[in-house]
Amino acid sequence: MLSNSFTMSSITNGLGTSVRKAVGPKAKVTVVLGAQWGDEGKGKLVDILATDADLVCRCQGGNNAGHTVVVDSKEYFFHMVPSGLIQPKAVSVIGNGVVMHIPQFFEELKALEAKGVTDWEKRLLVSDRAHIVFDLHQESDKLREGGKGGLGTTKKGIGPTYASKAQRIGLRICDLVGDFEVFEKRFRGLVSHFQRLYPGLSTNIEEEITKYKHYAEKIRPLVCDTVSYMNKALQNESAKIVVEGANALMLDIDFGTYPFVTSSNCAVGAVCTGLGIPPTAVGNVHGVTKAYTTRVGLGGFPTELKNELGDKMQQIGREFGVTTGRKRRCGWLDLVMIKYSHMINNFTSLVIAKLDVLDTFEEVKIGIAYKHKGQLMESFPACVEVLDEVEVEYITLPGWLTSIEHCRTFNELPANAQAYIRKIEQITQIPVQWVGVGKSRDAMVSLF
Repeated sequence: MLSNSFTMSSITNGLGTSVRKAVGPKAKVTVVLGAQWGDEGKGKLVDILATDADLVCRCQGGNNAGHTVVVDSKEYFFHMVPSGLIQPKAVSVIGNGVVMHIPQFFEELKALEAKGVTDWEKRLLVSDRAHIVFDLHQESDKLREGGKGGLGTTKKGIGPTYASKAQRIGLRICDLVGDFEVFEKRFRGLVSHFQRLYPGLSTNIEEEITKYKHYAEKIRPLVCDTVSYMNKALQNESAKIVVEGANALMLDIDFGTYPFVTSSNCAVGAVCTGLGIPPTAVGNVHGVTKAYTTRVGLGGFPTELKNELGDKMQQIGREFGVTTGRKRRCGWLDLVMIKYSHMINNFTSLVIAKLDVLDTFEEVKIGIAYKHKGQLMESFPACVEVLDEVEVEYITLPGWLTSIEHCRTFNELPANAQAYIRKIEQITQIPVQWVGVGKSRDAMVSLF
């Protein structure tokens, strides 16, 4: 006998026999994911999609992520808050898979409020299941990164928080807004655990407890059972829901260039685990890539340009991290990576960001294959030592040597720029839906 927990509906087959079928989501979520090492410009596409969205959601990561949105020459910076918050009609949801540093969360909201983002209290929901990043997580992150074996992290405490989660000693938002005596007891235990691991770690427990009593009341009005909320929203067939991924596939804890990765899953599966929605609710998945490749921090980078061309990309593209301000390493577009990312995420379409950065290049190259010790590789290598040794096979295309920032249709792009986009489609077998040609919201060419 089926459990009563299943909701059933009756349908009739061609023979007139009654058949029972479980009722699932009626709406589909649109997902925006990074196809490289992050910093691809996902926030801009999310902003465009959010203009017509009911919900805009974050499913993983923390304030180690950074999205920049430019509207009417005004720049908005997002780290934990979904970038859809600037849309006055959209509700923003921070899912259970996100880890939250609450003081910086409210600092981010204060900065957005100063730029005119109002009424956010009515349009922002925080999962009661999201884990809390404490200062001790950030301090331990800095202590680890300062010694041998550092990975070039943002030092935002993200890894230590996910480690606390996996060890089942972490504290969640529901703990903070629940019985505070229980929260206090568990927090003291967490501090004791970290002080044993890191003798140099300093935490004023009483000061922290007083601080979090204040934050408990401040965040309480935003806290919600977002799992139930999301699944209720999915029962509305006309609901328009956007999910913005943080970081990117090549920083995924399982599929990225481990160990030089983030501490969460950044692939499409995180949409389900980080929001509590079923796989059948996932609709279009847009993969965002720059027209070239960038990377912050340490780790292999086969197409990196350690010369004046890489410096030129960095300077024109203003390649500095939104979260840390660190200089991004730059190189040619790597389609081995994009095809690998597509294999895992099954992108509905590609978004090519910052094509205008290549406007003044006489020729542009695309990495199309890897060889290791003379042998062609079938896919992206798991071992970082192998990645460091690969040789990249390139194709070279002529540049367009003219500004494209005012182009708004594909036909307005120079012929060589069009050829570059078509070559990407041909090699990846993924249709390109949008091409970014400038910083502002409207500087986007739609192909369909």
